[in-house]
Amino acid sequence: QEQLVESGGGLVQPGGSLRLSCVASGMTFSTKVMAWYRQVAGKERELVAVIRLNGLTEYLDSVKGRFTISRDDAKSTLYLQMNNLKPEDTAVYYCNGGTYRLPHTLDDYDFWGQGTQVTVSA
Repeated sequence: QEQLVESGGGLVQPGGSLRLSCVASGMTFSTKVMAWYRQVAGKERELVAVIRLNGLTEYLDSVKGRFTISRDDAKSTLYLQMNNLKPEDTAVYYCNGGTYRLPHTLDDYDFWGQGTQVTVSA
C-alpha cells in the first residue's frame, strides 16, 4: 500500500527556516516525479515545488530563491528547505507525485498524506 508521511512543520517567526520531510513507502520512489503542495483553509491546494527524475526543479514564483526541493531516492524521502519564511507561507504542506510525470490535475491523485502544518507568525 502506497503511503506518504510528511513531517517537519511547526511555528516559526517571519524570516525563520524549516525543513520539511516526506517519507514514501509502498512505491518505487525513484520513478516518481515528486512535488510539494500547500493549502490554506478555504483555498485550493497549490503546487509549490517540483523535482523531476533528472533533478530539474521548478518553483512557484513566490517561493523562488527561498525554498529548495530535494530528494534522496535511497531513503525514499523528499525534502523542502524553506528559508526566509513569510506569513503568507502559512499553510498545510503536502507531498505527492506521479510515475515519470505529475498527474494532470489534483483530482487524479489516488491519495494524500496527512500533511504538515507550517505557521509563520510573530
